[in-house]
Amino acid sequence: MTRPNILILMVDQLNGTFFPDGPAGFLKTPNLAALAARSARFANCYTASPLCAPARASFMSGCLPSRTRVYDNAAEFASDIPTYAHHLRRAGYRVILSGKMHFVGPDQLHGFEERLTTDIYPADFGWTPDYTKPGERVDWWYHNLGSVTGAGVAEITNQLEYDDEVAYNAGAKLYDLSRGHDDRPWCLTVSFTHPHDPYVARRRFWDLYENVPELDPAVGPIAYDDLDPHSQRLWQASDSANFDITPDMVRRSRQAYFANISYIDEKIGELLDILKRTRMDENTIIVFTSDHGDMLGERGTWFKMSFLEGACRVPLMLAAPGLDAGLNETPVSTLDVLPTLLEFAGLPASVAAPWFDGESLVPVAAGAPRGPVPMEYAAEGTITPMVALREGAWKYIHCPADPPMLFDLASDPRELDNKAGNPTSVEIEQRLKSQIETRWDLDAFDAAVRESQARRLVVYEALRNGAYYPWDYQPLQRASERYMRNHMDLNVLEENQRFPRGE
Repeated sequence: MTRPNILILMVDQLNGTFFPDGPAGFLKTPNLAALAARSARFANCYTASPLCAPARASFMSGCLPSRTRVYDNAAEFASDIPTYAHHLRRAGYRVILSGKMHFVGPDQLHGFEERLTTDIYPADFGWTPDYTKPGERVDWWYHNLGSVTGAGVAEITNQLEYDDEVAYNAGAKLYDLSRGHDDRPWCLTVSFTHPHDPYVARRRFWDLYENVPELDPAVGPIAYDDLDPHSQRLWQASDSANFDITPDMVRRSRQAYFANISYIDEKIGELLDILKRTRMDENTIIVFTSDHGDMLGERGTWFKMSFLEGACRVPLMLAAPGLDAGLNETPVSTLDVLPTLLEFAGLPASVAAPWFDGESLVPVAAGAPRGPVPMEYAAEGTITPMVALREGAWKYIHCPADPPMLFDLASDPRELDNKAGNPTSVEIEQRLKSQIETRWDLDAFDAAVRESQARRLVVYEALRNGAYYPWDYQPLQRASERYMRNHMDLNVLEENQRFPRGE
């Protein structure tokens, strides 16, 4: 049996509430809508951690941050942790990355055989939080609301330049794979940075969302004193007191965000078109997801770093032979993608099951239950690690520093009614609290995070003193092996580089 190819399409900071069953109707996303029509659509998928590097390390390894030790955006992803790239490559796949994966540390491949671009964010320890200084803002790298006040239109930005490059290289690689020079099945991960802030978009996408009702958040700003303690810390971390955010700024930010979803849709459409024209589509599994979401002005809050729905819920669509298309509302996790890929590739679950915090989605798509979905967060805006569980309609958020939060998402999808301590929900609260106490040793988790931070703060300061050797990935281009060179036979070259041949 021919093993399937795998195309993983990952985006950054895409709020999963806009994908209740594929893309919401107001989004101008014809390519994602067409993909949704042939995909198993998981409406309630959650990130393992609502921040880039921890989320991505967990996505690739199937392990929570407390196991990967990627606690924040400057924590090293250790080379001895197997990823889906390692598992698939070991099984004979050709594994390739185009785009962002926010690896921190000197290993910038983590099992990938080829990496087509550099990353968009730094690979060193410079963005390390410090729990010994609660409330400290590090202005040169913390988020602030300048992304909101500066929202608008531009034809080129740092991020547009990056994603244009990601898409170009991914498309060129798909053409190259179609030539058949390598008979191995392939797994190509294409990872974009949009619709991550800054909220700036090209005019032709911006104009698609002029005056749509969704420019206004469903829940208006909540007074600082009425926010939960973690949301208050995030408000402070974003330097919110020094920005006067107007309703027009909110609308412009959301318009640019939606515009950038359409921009990404166009890029994905180009790749899917190449896949079809090179006749690889029928034997290629497609995964579409995001690392985490964006609150996008709901409740007056922005960005990620929260266990509220906008920040921690992400889209997940799987188009694969043998997987029925349709809506699945079972809560699942991005941790589940790795064991699912192994099953698609025909690898036994035992190959890495002892390390997984996720479960294969193949039985879930067929109606099987999935256990409670875990989440962790231990980066900026916290003073000790936070954890959460989603089970059925319930979400329970626990942090030793804060009062608990319990939401019934069936009756309260906006998470405005904290039922923790409510006599009517005492049974579910006690059950989820007991599960958290069984799953996590939060004192040990806190100690591990603090030790990691302290070590990295020393190492970073040392390595920036004197000559600096960067860990950022340098893409390799062997120009002397491209196109026609004099150690090649022109006739053979032209024939081999053509697809299809003989037509």
